[in-house]
Amino acid sequence: MIAVALPPLDCAETCPSWGERLFSWVMVLGLHLLLGYAALYLSVKNDLIQLPPSISVRLLPMLEEKKVDPAKPLPPPPKPLRRPPLAQPQPVLAVTNSPPSNSSFVVAPQPPVPPVQPMAAPPAPPAPVVAVVAARFDADYLHNPKPVYPTLSRRNNEEGRVMLKVRVSAQGGALDVAIAKSSGFARLDSAAADAVTRWRFVPAKRGDEPVESSVIVPITFALE
Repeated sequence: MIAVALPPLDCAETCPSWGERLFSWVMVLGLHLLLGYAALYLSVKNDLIQLPPSISVRLLPMLEEKKVDPAKPLPPPPKPLRRPPLAQPQPVLAVTNSPPSNSSFVVAPQPPVPPVQPMAAPPAPPAPVVAVVAARFDADYLHNPKPVYPTLSRRNNEEGRVMLKVRVSAQGGALDVAIAKSSGFARLDSAAADAVTRWRFVPAKRGDEPVESSVIVPITFALE
């Protein structure tokens, strides 16, 4: 800093004018600015990076081009590399967010359901075949009496065979006796029918159950 001595204010003739004072102040201010700039320049100059004095450049020798012999066949060109197929972009479903109050879910109407055809009932299984045993009349334990040979038929030498159709009840009794085939003599037919009407029979059976049935009973009349 430079100090400037100002003259006393009580001077009258020797005091400088206002213009001279202003010029003095400007000079002092300019001198201060110049000194500050010089100090700033010196501080910055010391911090600058020093560049290398020289830069060396070396050129590499160029590769010599290979000479192609026209007599030799040219090598086949390299096969192009096959690039893997690009993956197809997957479709992206766009989802829009909407306020819950305005959201709606609509289901497409379904096609009409065809009427259901009623299924036919499966056929009923066939009834089991039950063996039927015919009625019998020749069991020894029945003790059925033999027909009486009519006396007039003996005298007249009447002989023959009668076929009787007997309807047998489930209890083994003769419900009805009819002549299926006559012997040719009425007395012999009648004697045979009277005897069989009192006979006992073994009833027919369907399984284990006795049932009503019909049986043919032959009666033979013969003279000894």
